[in-house]
Amino acid sequence: MTPISQHSDEFRAAARHFGRRRFLTTAGAAAALAFATQLPAAGAAAAAELDGRRITEDPFTLGVASGDPLPGSVLLWTRLAPRPFEPGGGLPAERVSVHWELARDERFARTVRRGRATAHPEFSHTVHVEVEHLEPGREFYYRFRAGDWTSPVGRTRTAPAPWARPAELRIGAVSCQAYHDGYFTAYRHLADEDLDVVLHLGDYLYEYAVNATGGARAYTDRTLPAVFNRETVTLEDYRLRYGLYKSDPDLRAAHAAHPFVVTWDDHETENNYAGGTPENGVPPEEFLLRRAAAYRAYWEHQPLRAPQRPEGPDMRLYRRLRFGRLAQFDVLDTRQYRSDQAYGDGWQVPGPLSEDPARTMTGAAQERWLLDGWRASDARWNVLPQQVVLAERRDRSTADFKLSMDSWDGYPASRQRILAGAESAGVENLMVLTGDVHVGYGFDLKADFRDPASRTLGTEIVATSIASGKDGADRPSNYDKLLQANPHLRFFNGRRGYVTVAFGEESARADFRTVPYVTTPGAPVATAGSFVTEAGNPGLTPA
Repeated sequence: MTPISQHSDEFRAAARHFGRRRFLTTAGAAAALAFATQLPAAGAAAAAELDGRRITEDPFTLGVASGDPLPGSVLLWTRLAPRPFEPGGGLPAERVSVHWELARDERFARTVRRGRATAHPEFSHTVHVEVEHLEPGREFYYRFRAGDWTSPVGRTRTAPAPWARPAELRIGAVSCQAYHDGYFTAYRHLADEDLDVVLHLGDYLYEYAVNATGGARAYTDRTLPAVFNRETVTLEDYRLRYGLYKSDPDLRAAHAAHPFVVTWDDHETENNYAGGTPENGVPPEEFLLRRAAAYRAYWEHQPLRAPQRPEGPDMRLYRRLRFGRLAQFDVLDTRQYRSDQAYGDGWQVPGPLSEDPARTMTGAAQERWLLDGWRASDARWNVLPQQVVLAERRDRSTADFKLSMDSWDGYPASRQRILAGAESAGVENLMVLTGDVHVGYGFDLKADFRDPASRTLGTEIVATSIASGKDGADRPSNYDKLLQANPHLRFFNGRRGYVTVAFGEESARADFRTVPYVTTPGAPVATAGSFVTEAGNPGLTPA
């Protein structure tokens, strides 16, 4: 593992200057990060500008992306990195002018907007362009230019008008893409799906080392640099790791094909961290340095808007998106504000510590935001994209069952407040979208999980991993135990893949799409299961 001491000298000096007490505040942390890495300056203090004609290699190696569609706006992203496996991406620490275009057709015969943005070296030469004053519910194509180079073309969409009632909304849900566990073949198939938007539910990258042959990918035609064969800790580590992941052609294809709505889980920073508590016993101020670096690199490399830009180790990632009156998406962050896992984490027998009503998965502010949003919602479907399994998930049917302390099972009082809040707000059509566990699940969400006959309040669709866990199996070794112990579990499959959900006025249909292998490329895709939930009648039934 790369030692924490490899944070830049300026970074660490700033933390020492502010002291432990002040650094553990947002203001102190933000100042420390700004002091260490600098933010883009204006006027004479700004970095010099690079003449685009001096860029002699393709700078668009990491592709393009769009995200967070609004009725009159799209967010466009790219990063200039001729050599993404090198610190700095192969460009000098100078500003670069980037031209962008948005058109109604992929040949750009009907351009509707164009402009110029600046790729700042302080943000790793990433570009976030918010294009405003667009027609709602429309498809657009976009591209970037830097010097003599033109990016690949991306496709995106604006959301429907707030009052619109679209006949259908088609989404994809993905999670958990450990590069070292296999190829991102599922993304190639996802790129070919007819979708309006893709929800990424966390673990976009992993902090673990990737060896010279790409782990389970077992490359014979290339050798990855040694910079990847260590755990990510510093800002440069995380930036390089995004360069590796986004160099994957199947991931780039999916981003170019669909707008993404992203949220993180743990591995974008460190496995199973909880709020300001790290997995390993490092001092809190040291961990917050790492968290600040991870959050900064995450924002830089994702199609996120300006309100999500972090300040030190804090980043407002939870947010609300609407697709007319058909669906409201309340995107959660269940990692940054949670209480520490009970009983030392892992699978444990539940008890007073895990069941303490004071424990929270979301933090008080996010919980209020969610419940207030539900009370104000007039959407047909209220969708909750988030990270870890919400439904109860016992590991066995006997009285000595254990629960995962990292999932909502380790925070049952917090879960109960959320489900009771949905019921109190009159949310009739609740669907939770989840990642994390590297399997596909379909759950009915019960008012009382101890009583199978209790009211069904909604459904939970768990998207399996893109690559994490390697090839997997249709029936994992605990298949029978979990189905027997959890009567509200309607579907369970352990292959890699993704989920598509089609929302309509009368029902929503979920298709679990899987590939038979990821440790070698080129796998076909198939549908492992399909389920429908009817509007006003929560619960999953086979399609």
